[in-house]
Amino acid sequence: MVRNDQNGLSFWQFDIFSGHKRLRHGIFTRHGGCSPAPFESLNVAFATGDDPANIRENRARIEKRMGLNGTLYLKQVHGSDLYLDGSVPDRGQAPVADAVITARNDQLLVIQTADCQAVLLFDPRRRVVANVHVGWRGSVANIIDRTVVAMVQRFGCDAADVLAAIGPSLGPCCGEFVNYRKELPRSFWAYRREGDRFDFWAISHDQLEHAGLRADHIEVSRICTRCRSDACFSYRAERRTGRMAAVIGMAGQDNPHPF
Repeated sequence: MVRNDQNGLSFWQFDIFSGHKRLRHGIFTRHGGCSPAPFESLNVAFATGDDPANIRENRARIEKRMGLNGTLYLKQVHGSDLYLDGSVPDRGQAPVADAVITARNDQLLVIQTADCQAVLLFDPRRRVVANVHVGWRGSVANIIDRTVVAMVQRFGCDAADVLAAIGPSLGPCCGEFVNYRKELPRSFWAYRREGDRFDFWAISHDQLEHAGLRADHIEVSRICTRCRSDACFSYRAERRTGRMAAVIGMAGQDNPHPF
């Protein structure tokens, strides 16, 4: 994974997606926006208490940087529902879902995070992209598997072709669940590390493999948002804070690459 710092914006990109010139993706850091503390500064979430004008400006900066005109945000509810069209609904109403899949060109799919995972998926053969919000509830519901199954059944993908990237999120160093016996299924207990901390990076990696992805098609950022709250928004570290944008989309053939 590499970090790009251009025109005041900073974002990470995954090696697993390199070489695919029409694919646009990135995990934007908290820097390069206009929001004041405690949302400093590239906050993209309206439900945080930040000034909506700041959020609209921050979103516009990301859209301009990615070079795609259509940007879709979800109303994330820590569930397991999918939005399978990928188009922006009429009147700009955000679909209520925690994963989105599209085969449309020039459509940027956005997941907002501040400790949860964004899992980016790309099938280079079918030219299908997906973005998945994976909190611990999403992990329990295995929203990753639901998304891959939908890519296969609804979009004609072969899971063995799909590339996946797991974004910055709580690492096993900070993923503490003191009530894990009530909150997490026994199948997760094998991922328990020191104390009551759990390795949700490994959980998501294994869920991707079980869904049919090849192990060498999966990249994990291994950046803990709580440890790196200098670069990332972290609810666990700050409580009142902003949300980062994890984005992925396919450009049309006549859309030049901005990087």
